[in-house]
Amino acid sequence: MKSIRIVPETDNRRGHSVPFVLAVGSNRQACVLKTTFKTQSQARSYLQKHRTVLEVMARSRFERGEIDEGIVQVRML
Repeated sequence: MKSIRIVPETDNRRGHSVPFVLAVGSNRQACVLKTTFKTQSQARSYLQKHRTVLEVMARSRFERGEIDEGIVQVRML
């Protein structure tokens, strides 16, 4: 019998999202960067290149209470 793996269908027309974690004191806050890139690799590379600025944006959103379902969402610069 062949095993079947069910995965959610992704809509690549909207770009990829990259999760990252923000350190807030001794706690960690889940964050997501929403991009317009066609590949996950491009999105990760963008996050690594602009991580400092994106963390500042995420921290300010966290401080303002802009948290959606426990996740801080950040968009591209």
